[in-house]
Amino acid sequence: MVRARGALAACLVALATTGAAAQGSGGAPGDFDFYVLALSWSPSYCESAGDRRDEGQCRPGRGLGFVVHGLWPQYRRGFPSNCSAVERAPTRQAMEVAGAVFPSEGLARYQWRKHGTCSGLDPTSYFRAAQEAREAVTIPETFRNPVADRREAPIEIARQFVLANRGLRPDMMSVACTRGHLQEVRICFAKDLRGFTPCPELARQNCRAGEIAVDAAR
Repeated sequence: MVRARGALAACLVALATTGAAAQGSGGAPGDFDFYVLALSWSPSYCESAGDRRDEGQCRPGRGLGFVVHGLWPQYRRGFPSNCSAVERAPTRQAMEVAGAVFPSEGLARYQWRKHGTCSGLDPTSYFRAAQEAREAVTIPETFRNPVADRREAPIEIARQFVLANRGLRPDMMSVACTRGHLQEVRICFAKDLRGFTPCPELARQNCRAGEIAVDAAR
């Protein structure tokens, strides 16, 4: 009976550990199934947290629309994060690469710590991978020079991305919203970044609002 109880306890600990990893706590670098490229709608961010933090991303006149939020290693269910106990700090060369991809150095460093350490890449290679993923996505014309506020249905935003990107399907992406505003478009890539890939769990997280605000750039 004692042995049985001990075995049961060990099993429960293992299940708890596995569940924690699936929800984003730890993980082995390089051990994941696919990437998610998260493209943040900068005007929405700057109307909330960005202004309070006085970030360069939100300076008037920059006119930013979609910007890279991050490149996230994912499991089919859940995701790893903060995968290295001994973090490799990005070199100045790595940050120069990051500067061509991310809207701020602080965001780039944060994304490296939380997600890049799970990629199995060094910092420079991770930032280059983020750049490669971003260059593989065509932003629909209506989102390239957003000079006026408007409202869009999330399903219509997804449709525009599908039409602008050959090989992309609705089950390979999601549109995220917050407080009735466009937050992000998240697009799933194969682990080798050679094409888009289905990601049913993420696609099910698509914004369910009928219409959302798409704020103009500033």
